[in-house]
Amino acid sequence: MRKFTPRDVRDFYNETPVPDSDFQIYRERFSYDKTDLTTRVEWRNEKSNDWTQEKVTFNAAYDDERITAYLFLPKKATGPYQTVIYFPSAASFTQRSSRDLGTYLEFQHFLVPLVRSGRAVFYPVYKGTFERGNNEQFTIQADTHPYEHAEFFIKVVKDFRRCIDYLQQERPDIDGQRLAYVGFSGGAYASVILAVEDRLAASVLAVHGMWGNGRPEVNQINYLGRVKVPTLMLNGRYDLTFPYETTVKPMFDLLGTPADRKELRLYETDHFIPRDEFIKETQIWLDRYLGPVR
Repeated sequence: MRKFTPRDVRDFYNETPVPDSDFQIYRERFSYDKTDLTTRVEWRNEKSNDWTQEKVTFNAAYDDERITAYLFLPKKATGPYQTVIYFPSAASFTQRSSRDLGTYLEFQHFLVPLVRSGRAVFYPVYKGTFERGNNEQFTIQADTHPYEHAEFFIKVVKDFRRCIDYLQQERPDIDGQRLAYVGFSGGAYASVILAVEDRLAASVLAVHGMWGNGRPEVNQINYLGRVKVPTLMLNGRYDLTFPYETTVKPMFDLLGTPADRKELRLYETDHFIPRDEFIKETQIWLDRYLGPVR
């Protein structure tokens, strides 16, 4: 997992993605055998007035690992539920336990309003995050360990895809055709996931931008133009992690989603956009592409 460090200014507009023949080879790196998920509901918590929380586990698509995920089902709506699959910031890669995820900052700040509105939220423990990670993984950076970084990256993307398998195959209470990606602070993983995964109906990217690093099979520049998912980007004009002119605007412009199905909203802020705006714009976007909740 890459640390947020200062980057050289690059002109992403002048970088050429690989041709389709090469891209199809790279895309296959994120495929896997559809083996048995062997799912378990580890526990269920109904103490909240707004949601029922479940901790679930199922087989990963590699090695003999298990994926842990937390499913929050709204109490003030009826199923089958539209579902947001969350992709967290780098902070989740530094936490070592997901035990209290219901009180975790990112869940409380970004996701509680979505559950209260009637949508389910699925928060996976991806490879490298919470108890599935360790501090040494922050040394796996694309510029110093390019092959190890690529292998790690591929496993994270497979985790996301495996989560969709779970929701579509094992959960009759979930509407498997109305799934959305919502992520905070990133760019590289979102670009690849949205390009290789065709089971998503919408995506919302809060404070995302271009990294453009890593080996070609995981390099953002080779995937971004192949994204077709309706995508909303929410960014701060004065973000130092993702400067607007050199990382945010290029990401939006190079995004392959048709112009009438992508939007960029800029706020006079830094890396943290107004919470009320995130909630409002995300709800509007999901209503548009997933439909209103029941």
